[in-house]
Amino acid sequence: MPIIIHIPTPLRNYTGGEPRVLLDGRTVGELLAGLTSAHPDLKRHLYSGEGTLRNFVNVYVNDDDIRHLDNEETPVKDGDEISIIPSIAGGSGAEITLSNEEIQRYSRHLIMPEVTMEGQKKLKGASVLLIGAGGLGSPMALYLAAAGVGRIGLVDFDVVDYSNLQRQILHGTSTVDRPKLESARNRLNDLNPHVEIKTYEVRLDSGNALEIFRDYDVVADGTDNFPTRYLVNDACVLLNKPNVYGSIFRFEGQASVFHYEGGPCYRCLYPEPPPPGLVPSCAEGGVLGILPGLIGVIQATEVVKILMGIGETLSGRLMLYDALSMKFRELKLRRNKDCPICGDNPSIRELIDYEEFCGLPGAQTDEDTNREVYKMVEEQLGKRFAQQEESVEADETSEFIMPGDITAVQLKERMDAGDDSFVILDVREPHEVQICSLPGAVLIPMNEIPARLAEIDHNKEIVCQCRIGARSAQVAMYLAHQGFKKVKNLEGGLLAWAEDVDQEMPVY
Repeated sequence: MPIIIHIPTPLRNYTGGEPRVLLDGRTVGELLAGLTSAHPDLKRHLYSGEGTLRNFVNVYVNDDDIRHLDNEETPVKDGDEISIIPSIAGGSGAEITLSNEEIQRYSRHLIMPEVTMEGQKKLKGASVLLIGAGGLGSPMALYLAAAGVGRIGLVDFDVVDYSNLQRQILHGTSTVDRPKLESARNRLNDLNPHVEIKTYEVRLDSGNALEIFRDYDVVADGTDNFPTRYLVNDACVLLNKPNVYGSIFRFEGQASVFHYEGGPCYRCLYPEPPPPGLVPSCAEGGVLGILPGLIGVIQATEVVKILMGIGETLSGRLMLYDALSMKFRELKLRRNKDCPICGDNPSIRELIDYEEFCGLPGAQTDEDTNREVYKMVEEQLGKRFAQQEESVEADETSEFIMPGDITAVQLKERMDAGDDSFVILDVREPHEVQICSLPGAVLIPMNEIPARLAEIDHNKEIVCQCRIGARSAQVAMYLAHQGFKKVKNLEGGLLAWAEDVDQEMPVY
């Protein structure tokens, strides 16, 4: 039965980042010989030139210190575990050293007076947790690994998709359909084998965030949704961790550093999230593939400055970037003394339900959710029917019929049967229709719906359709509140159609 050998953090760079190695052997000496044979770079850190264990390396079998024994000949049996414990210098933690190969690798850092050997050792002894291995996480992970940050954690539970490759440069065509964390680990280990890569293939939530965050010096937020963004912020404040923030949309990006050296947190900037669906995701609104590279590199730069304690960070400042005009702007931020998480008298003392906080469906009753969605749709579609307030009130009490869903397969069956009792309403933008569309669909973009209601036939069933079913669901709700009694939403949108009906349809 293999014996577990526990590898300390300073030496994991030489075992591919693995904290434990399983080997067969009858004695400690045989196991260490097998370990250094499997990982040759580890040998010079454990053994002197004469072939004896270095005097600052301690070896334990289970919980027993075997320094007083002839430790190389100490026998082991099934179930035993060996721990390699470097000596502690001055009680301040394991001594950080740079190998000759690392000195060569980081030489352009070492000759900078702002970095030097001292700063590079700080990076090697530091740890960063990246939330997301996507558009922002990719450049952050690559540059932080290249810079020599000793331990990098990655949280993600997605797989690589072809649509990711336009911007998520950690991944490639060969890793499509594989877990992003597997793809990321392989790429980062190849880039810099001296960095420990720790992966968490989980959905981050209130139950696991504090445990995951606790062991890292800095957290960098590369998320693309509001519940996780508020979760990351609150966990960082509760654990007193700096939160390096970035966000992207189409041609615009933002970056800042929250909860650092007395600075504001994300809630100080945005006390409440926007209504669900008001701000489109990158999947709905798109993003210039180069944009996350720029914003992610800015985040990585802020992380490195924090870890080395140099320069002036973005704490208390919000950096705005517009790629179309190639302009940067900067806004000053102030800590809100009444902030519920970082203020003088915080009311949030533990992580909450962030789905409910962000008003996502399921957090409220159906009736309350419907009214909230209706209010959001009113705002999103331009407030063009304020003058119809009385009729709208009447709709809410007597005319409203909740829209239903129709699957792609069900819609195809009706189309094949020649059913002409319905019309497909495509609510996407005209440039999206150039990519793909359903036969016979009528195009009225979402933001033009209120002004073009007269073009929609009240006597026919309306099947609303968009790319993934989110925008069309909002329009379906709006039409129902406007008195349309037969409204359905194409569940999953064109992506579902491409998967279940027409595999030749291009997807985006």
